[in-house]
Amino acid sequence: MSSENNSLKQVMVHRLEKLGKIKDAGINPFPYKYSVSHNIESIIANQESFLDTHVSISGRIISFRKMGKASFIHIQDESSKLQAYAKNDILPDGIYDNIVRNLDLGDIIGISGDLFITKMGELTIKASGLEILSKNIRPLPNLKEKDGEAFNAFEDKELRYRHRHLDLIANPEVMNVFKERARIISALRSELDAQDFIEVETPILQSIYGGASARPFTTFHNTLDQKLFLRIADELYLKRLIIGGFTKVYEIAKNFRNEGMDRKHNPEFTALEFYQAYADVYDMMDLTESIIHNVAKTIDKKILNFSKHSIDITQVFIRKSMFDLLNEATGESLDSMDTSGLFVLAKAKNINVGKNMNYGQLLDAIFGALVEPNLVQPTFVTDYPKVISPLAKVSRDGNPEIVERFELFIGGMEFANSFTELNDPIEQRNRLEAQSKLRDLGDDEAQVVDEEFLQAMETGMPPTGGVGIGVDRLVMLLTEQNSIKDVLLFPAMRPE
Repeated sequence: MSSENNSLKQVMVHRLEKLGKIKDAGINPFPYKYSVSHNIESIIANQESFLDTHVSISGRIISFRKMGKASFIHIQDESSKLQAYAKNDILPDGIYDNIVRNLDLGDIIGISGDLFITKMGELTIKASGLEILSKNIRPLPNLKEKDGEAFNAFEDKELRYRHRHLDLIANPEVMNVFKERARIISALRSELDAQDFIEVETPILQSIYGGASARPFTTFHNTLDQKLFLRIADELYLKRLIIGGFTKVYEIAKNFRNEGMDRKHNPEFTALEFYQAYADVYDMMDLTESIIHNVAKTIDKKILNFSKHSIDITQVFIRKSMFDLLNEATGESLDSMDTSGLFVLAKAKNINVGKNMNYGQLLDAIFGALVEPNLVQPTFVTDYPKVISPLAKVSRDGNPEIVERFELFIGGMEFANSFTELNDPIEQRNRLEAQSKLRDLGDDEAQVVDEEFLQAMETGMPPTGGVGIGVDRLVMLLTEQNSIKDVLLFPAMRPE
């Protein structure tokens, strides 16, 4: 056993001994409830009106100074931290000796008493009552504080992601990111609800996965004796609802894609998709911009520091076509190039591409390397090639190889994807069958033929506009976090 593990075992044994002493005194160290009158933040914010007022608070001990028969204790709740003064002759008989002397950092306690200001000028609760609510057996990370600043902090990113409960205790400011996340999702709902969209739920377990270009996770249903897939998108089910007569629908969905992990990708992620009958991609562009503007306004965000850039989220979003951006970045006319031409260009620009990559994969690689990182201010990229957009209508401007689609980029990252949805079932079948051929040639992210969806389309699907927004990425942007792991409470991690 290492010295570190041996030391931990000794600490835990010592704490178990203290737990035994509390129990031996007839005290339950894990009571059923505790009555709290105020959270700490509300007390601090209105401290003058609370002076000499009796309150009861609860929280975790984060610092502890014992001085014989008196102790100063800092406790932290969800909102803030506050000092308490515990003295033997103020507390009820036996409480100091049986509880306070057996307290440790990390214990959760309840304290009641009057508020006063110490000689050092610190707001403090004079404990006339103190209860232990949960005994800490496994010690917290080595946390210390001086002059309000933490040191020896719990800073290792991987440990923080693996042990989020410790991260929230040791770095309470992290909680603010997830409170903001909740506000952002609530604001997204409010924006769509206000415009008469109906929130719906669609299956996570699917017999055929579709609606995006990605590899799925697989599972098995024992009763049905059937292989199933975790959804990669909810698009095709939402379109069935439009076919069925809903005019406006949306879902905030958990999706799952069996792909790599980096600062922008997690295999389990949250997406918002919304669809509106009798609308097109240009209506969706206006709506997407309005939603993001209004959500940012709701949480009072204007200028954002994201990915080392200053981003004005209040501005009118830029609109540019994909090939215009590619041609500007390369000085070449990519809209007239075939697969071999793209391959030669990619190699000349030192872009890592494989010999067997198809037209769409090459174009995506070139765009990702030369254009995407430079799309810093909010930009709608429009007019995508049909070959990489199997669910979108061809352009009404006459080019049969271009579709009505946009992707929204901010800070060099994609945030949204939208189409004027293809509603011709014959053309949709041809597109999906072409995707199936790409799969046969080795593109394992190409889309599959979904017969049930195609049969639904044959019933008749109205003209429709649809949008998918990456919720996690939007939270990253609006909370100024540069990794998706920082906006997921429990991100996927490699085994230790």
